[in-house]
Amino acid sequence: MFGKAKKAKASYGIVGLGRFGMALAIELAEAGEDLVVLDQDEEKVRALRDYTEAAYVVKALDKKTLEETGIQNCDVAVVCIGEKMDVSILTTLHLVSMGIPTVIAKAASEEQGQVLRKLGAQVVYPEHDMAIRLAHRLETTGMLDFVQLSEQVSISKLAVPAKMIGKTVVDVNLRGQFGLNIIAIENAGKVNESVGPNTVFQNGDILFVSGGKNAVNKMADWLDNQ
Repeated sequence: MFGKAKKAKASYGIVGLGRFGMALAIELAEAGEDLVVLDQDEEKVRALRDYTEAAYVVKALDKKTLEETGIQNCDVAVVCIGEKMDVSILTTLHLVSMGIPTVIAKAASEEQGQVLRKLGAQVVYPEHDMAIRLAHRLETTGMLDFVQLSEQVSISKLAVPAKMIGKTVVDVNLRGQFGLNIIAIENAGKVNESVGPNTVFQNGDILFVSGGKNAVNKMADWLDNQ
């Protein structure tokens, strides 16, 4: 009997090793992914050679130079040079035209993002997204982290407040009160993903909930008035 086929490992191309590109490259490399990384700074490229042999110093990002690195063979290419709009747009155009299945480009503004999307790239706004996460952490009592998945859905991580300790999930009724769904509860490093209506909140619990931004804000107001 044949065993289940393993999923083919994806390969990633990272163009630009600023703070965002460097962090992304290291995270992917430590996860065991195959990488091709490019930057004009020799020192940054040398640092990445501890993680991948396919690390190249490139002084130009024209199509011919990009093809010489083999980045066109990657499954995903990420352009991490959002601050230089002209270079970002041209590099994205070249990568899309090479037929790379997924091209993701960092944008520093909505206008830049609109252009990149028209070229066929997926767009990310790292600074904007981090600002949103920080704002939610600052404005919400007990908020430990916040990730917005879309305009309608976000995931929040927060310390269970004193007013919930000793009560069950059905007692607190986060879904009925705020429209929030409990994904999991963590305590002392152990994660419980099988949260039922009779689960009792305990001291030290970390709660993971999903829901819309308005739902999170309603819960924030409730927490602030505890």
